[in-house]
Amino acid sequence: MPEAVSLDAVDRAIIEQLQGGFPICPHPYAVAAAGLGVSQEDLLARLQRLLEARVLTRFGPLFQVERMGGVFLLAAMHVPPTRWSEVVDLVNSFPEVAHNYQRESAQQCAFNMWFVLAGESAAAVAATIRRIEEASGLPVCAFPKLQEFFVDMRLPVRV
Repeated sequence: MPEAVSLDAVDRAIIEQLQGGFPICPHPYAVAAAGLGVSQEDLLARLQRLLEARVLTRFGPLFQVERMGGVFLLAAMHVPPTRWSEVVDLVNSFPEVAHNYQRESAQQCAFNMWFVLAGESAAAVAATIRRIEEASGLPVCAFPKLQEFFVDMRLPVRV
């Protein structure tokens, strides 16, 4: 189990206030920091600490890649437990992998590794799938997006 991380009131405010509405301007961190009552340097240091402690797993924009002509695709694999670490490192080494996570299943043959691939085109994503399959020796199952849903979920930070 990961070590507990102590969050002060400023950390909580950063997490709550920056979940949806980061300034779009020439100096966004300075503007965000001023709104939180801290310096830009303090905000950046706190964000780095929260990322390193895995309180935050990601801090950055969400793009609708399809509007820019690209493709997002959910992919899954069944990875034998004895090869888990090796295959995680391999899959994560591809820059097209947006995120990768494990899901447990009661079924022995079920998919246990799920990841999102991003690419400039469907052909580029298909090529990445082939490269992952060749490098791992394991099949990748692709699940193209049929319909998009936007869920504006903001998580409160509890004491």
